[in-house]
Amino acid sequence: MGGKDVKKIKTTFFCQNCGHQSAKWLGRCPSCGEWNQFVEEEERAAPMEGSFNTGFNEEPLPIDAIPGDEQDRLRTGIAEIDRVLGGGIVGGSAILIGGDPGIGKSTLLLQVMQNLAAGGLMALYVSGEESARQIKLRGARIGASSANLMVLVEVSLDNILRHINDMHPGIVVIDSIQTVYSSALSSAPGSVSQIREASGKLILTAKKTGIPLFLIGHVTKEGSIAGPKILEHMVDTVLYFEGDSGHSFRIIRNVKNRYGPTNEIGVFEMRDRGLIEISNPSALFLAERPKGAAGSVVVPSMEGTRPLLVEIQSLVTENTFGIPRRTTIGVDHNRVSLLAAVMEKVCGLHLGNHDIFINVAGGVKLDEPAVDLGIISSLMSSYLNRPIDAGTVVCGEVGLTGEVRSVGRMDERINEASRMGFTRCIVPGAATGETAADTHLARISIGTIRELAEHLFV
Repeated sequence: MGGKDVKKIKTTFFCQNCGHQSAKWLGRCPSCGEWNQFVEEEERAAPMEGSFNTGFNEEPLPIDAIPGDEQDRLRTGIAEIDRVLGGGIVGGSAILIGGDPGIGKSTLLLQVMQNLAAGGLMALYVSGEESARQIKLRGARIGASSANLMVLVEVSLDNILRHINDMHPGIVVIDSIQTVYSSALSSAPGSVSQIREASGKLILTAKKTGIPLFLIGHVTKEGSIAGPKILEHMVDTVLYFEGDSGHSFRIIRNVKNRYGPTNEIGVFEMRDRGLIEISNPSALFLAERPKGAAGSVVVPSMEGTRPLLVEIQSLVTENTFGIPRRTTIGVDHNRVSLLAAVMEKVCGLHLGNHDIFINVAGGVKLDEPAVDLGIISSLMSSYLNRPIDAGTVVCGEVGLTGEVRSVGRMDERINEASRMGFTRCIVPGAATGETAADTHLARISIGTIRELAEHLFV
């Protein structure tokens, strides 16, 4: 037609889970093995100017000559957050926090920013999802009114980086990383390339300037953080905000932490004036425990470095429809089926024609094998319709032959049970009747689940 030739746009397929690139669409990713994760995006013809040319310009140093002081951590003023982060916020760290919509991610971080701003630190809260007025209304509800708390409504990566370089804040929150976009890429905000580009530049800025960075991330319907899996590898700490719409409390759990222990949890209660930290979660979870009810047992579970007493409830009923049901909330479904089979084989309890329902009271999720003995105790109590002694806690891993195996950090579990007023603990081991140091709680040791019924019931 006499006009200029239209330049053909080159596209590449990216895996949304791990970021693997392919010239064509693939049903299954060869890198991470996930299905139906490839999306088509425009391929960048050449690296953006300055994208990867912003090095730290440092020389190699002996590790013993590098300064590093744990006292440099920022205290948020919320003990539960400091616990989850390993003692506070490390300068220059990148922290990713995800959770279901409306669970309280933005509210919690606004409270953290208010506490730091009230202490004299310049805090920058960047939002791409709410207007400044909406943030102001939430801030008024939770008491966020410090003049050092700066609010920026922006989605352009270049503008956000410019404001950070001009203001030099003490801490930055991006709410959320899926809304930030770079003008150098033509793909839509929230795509694999946009998330990777925006998070990469923001994290690089945090490392170079020493400014701590919080990134709020959306989650998928499976509960994982949306976007490429590489995002979780790039950051220093990954936090998941868990909660149930039927309960007022929330649990924040770290699944990755380069500066402290993992699987640490913090417990909060959602109220009209924001999130209130719970310093004694064991008392919260046991507050409404029924007395003299069959199928109820208390187990000491370790969540990171914190011992937590939780109640496991079971209901075993005879099945009249031919196919028995196995319903579990808070524990692994396959683990419960395995333990039920062990009980039937070793103890002779015929659970194959019974429906089994198990619930961890309070909505807590338990995934350590130390609660095996608690699950079996609860099932046995409900099946026999015999209540368990109210002053007893049980703890131990159960093998396929019915043996009770030892678990780690038993002393901390027992000390927590003693502090909460329990008098007996059924544990694995051979020291029958031994009393733990500095407690008045008796340890009853068993070797197999055959011995369990002798000590379990009142």
